[in-house]
Amino acid sequence: MSALEKAESTVFVASGMYASVAMLSTLVPAGGHIVTTTDLYRKTRIYMETELPKRGITMTVIRPADMDALQDALDNNNVSLFFTETPTNPFLRCIDIELVSNMCHNKGALLCIDSTFASPINQKALTLGADMVVHSATKYIAGHNDVIGGCISGRDELVSKVRIYHHVVGGVLNPNASYLILRGMKTLHLRVQCQNSTALRMAQFLEEHPKIARVYYPGLPSHPEHHIAKSQMTGFGGVVSFEVDGDFDSTRKFIDYVKIPYHAPSFGGCESIIDQPAIMSYWDSKEQRDIYGIKDNLIRFSIGVEDFEDLKNDIVQALNKI
Repeated sequence: MSALEKAESTVFVASGMYASVAMLSTLVPAGGHIVTTTDLYRKTRIYMETELPKRGITMTVIRPADMDALQDALDNNNVSLFFTETPTNPFLRCIDIELVSNMCHNKGALLCIDSTFASPINQKALTLGADMVVHSATKYIAGHNDVIGGCISGRDELVSKVRIYHHVVGGVLNPNASYLILRGMKTLHLRVQCQNSTALRMAQFLEEHPKIARVYYPGLPSHPEHHIAKSQMTGFGGVVSFEVDGDFDSTRKFIDYVKIPYHAPSFGGCESIIDQPAIMSYWDSKEQRDIYGIKDNLIRFSIGVEDFEDLKNDIVQALNKI
């Protein structure tokens, strides 16, 4: 993993969420201040909002493309860390890693990138100036939807601090999970290249379909950070988010009508997975859905390694029924 990310050191842990918790617990001191983005894995946000304040840690939340807000946060707070995903979940927004790393380092802050949606095949954040990279190894790295794990890569000085915390707290990756992740990494480049290609074709197809209201994919020129994605990624990933031209019920029916993708809350594996965030990740809070733009008709589609025509035909037959 260190070779893939061009990192000095890597520590593997029991889950991607634990990787984020260990990193935050190690690198953000009591009374510190962090910056993060609105578009983010929900459980990471919940941890930041509910657990970090117990240590006196405060937080500024900015929109992914709002560099003025980031500069304002850096100027007016003693920021320890800027932690964000790129691409983000679920709208696949992209942050200019080189730009924000310079902004953070000029103010003495660290930059940690959750690169799970990119994978180290498509993006190497450390070479662009990030101090640390976090992955949920459950996703592309293991790639078979059958194991949970996470990892943290970066400078040895920083990873060693996380490793010391990790050895005290636990969150140890079990030997069988380690074996499964090693097995998955042997085909990582093959799987991701296939998923990149199929996802781009799917995004282009969906954008032209009359029953699709909007498509979110960094490989499309219509994406607000397409220029950033092109400059720092070698491929755009295997996840396509889109909004059906319909309401909650028609979107739910569409999900039920598709036959190939599994209905599950994950991504990055060999099998395609599809979900409706309004009844999956955000099922319990309409208020949170409204705040973060999670519409009833939003769908997150993780492309697997199936044939594009098979997936397209399945999507078409499902759309024709709503």
